[in-house]
Amino acid sequence: MRDIDRWVLADGEWTASAGGQSRMVTDPATGEPLGEVPAGCGRDVERAVSSARRAQPGWARTAPADRAARLHKIADRVAARAEDLAGLVTREMGKPIGDARGGVEAGVGTLRQYAELGPLHRGRSLQGHWHATDLMVYEPRGVVAVITPWNDPVAIACGLIGAAVVTGNTVVHKPSERTPHTGALLAELMADELPPGVLTMVPGDARAGEPLAAHPDVDLIAHVGSTATGRAIAQAAARTGAATLLENGGKDALIVDAGVEAKWAAGQAATGCFANAGQICTSAERIYVHKDVAEPFLAALVQRAEELRMGPGLHEDTTLGPLVDRAQRDLVDRHVRRAVEAGGRVLTGGRVPDGPGAFYPATVLSGCTDDMEIMREETFGPVAAVRVVDSFDEALRLATASRYGLAATVLTPSMTNAQRAWRELPVGTVKINAMFGGAPGGAAQPLRASGHGFGYGPELLDEMTHTKVVHLAPHPDPASPRSGESRYGR
Repeated sequence: MRDIDRWVLADGEWTASAGGQSRMVTDPATGEPLGEVPAGCGRDVERAVSSARRAQPGWARTAPADRAARLHKIADRVAARAEDLAGLVTREMGKPIGDARGGVEAGVGTLRQYAELGPLHRGRSLQGHWHATDLMVYEPRGVVAVITPWNDPVAIACGLIGAAVVTGNTVVHKPSERTPHTGALLAELMADELPPGVLTMVPGDARAGEPLAAHPDVDLIAHVGSTATGRAIAQAAARTGAATLLENGGKDALIVDAGVEAKWAAGQAATGCFANAGQICTSAERIYVHKDVAEPFLAALVQRAEELRMGPGLHEDTTLGPLVDRAQRDLVDRHVRRAVEAGGRVLTGGRVPDGPGAFYPATVLSGCTDDMEIMREETFGPVAAVRVVDSFDEALRLATASRYGLAATVLTPSMTNAQRAWRELPVGTVKINAMFGGAPGGAAQPLRASGHGFGYGPELLDEMTHTKVVHLAPHPDPASPRSGESRYGR
């Protein structure tokens, strides 16, 4: 693990934090300490932002092809250290090692994607008159604060940092305080291929995040994480004028329509509810299943839940790792217990296991109603909360009744119902007959309380830039027969 004395990256050098506080990072599978990490502070943020600001003009003048070439080299370095990064992810937040490897692989792919797309990112022109042209040119925003979460720390950071850097921005990265070693190693690999100051890093929790979000020299804040943090960032940005790119929490619905094959649907639901112990931004957090298929669906879902092998993520046969920490486990258990108190029924799981770590079993709850906390608030744990409905109309009506708007999934054999679903669901992404997947490089844009702005795809390059309009006209030439014309003619 990293030396505690060198955690702040600024001007191309790793130095000690100026703050005097620290926090211990522990392995969620064993509770054993992994290392003490500085909490970060406002003085660290000031150094990092100042470094990024000084480096930004020169980096913006660097040819896009040269920026892209450096991004390709970064992808090579990340790929070469993939096993080290995956191991850190698993040790810090508990993800099964196979899934952690997949996250690193996705990060490498995203870096290469933006390395290819960056030099092709171009503006538009408008021919307003024979002698005058309006150019709409994309320019970097400036200094981008990238605040990333713990649940997929490599893939998300690679996407946001890669898109920011390739478009000529400089970056101040604050990785999650729960996965600081992963964030620091990733920053090392990236910074070694970039000029000093293009990428800076500050560790820590809100003690670093708050001054970073409020810094007047930050031009864009890109955040993936909780709704509460996203709202605080939006408030800070409103005072400084910084742009924001926010993916906050969600409460994604899964609709299981009549006529679907029950075992297949249960497999989709199990993936949506239990992958990464339910700690995915677009996990299925509430399920509406048609009464005609409810009984075989629930039976198959219980079987899938009980087939999962719970254990430390570093064990190759583990399919359900721990939650990120015991505080998160307490929240998940509280949601389950309150649902039971309100009339829900545990079909499997639902009990905190004995022993070390932050484990929680895959849990299936039936009899849920939408006034329960577990159907309204983000749980972020391996829980399938199920409500049986009488019709697709009822399922669609209930699925839309949420302040969140991240994503939703619909399993249906009916093209009519599929069409209705993607038209009517007020979310950024609607998935039909597949819980996860989608086109490589596909975009995603949350709505409502889940945030705003494109967090993936080519459109992320637009978010990382602003459009400058240039009206270009020639200087008047008295000798020219057309010099007296205006945009409306003579």
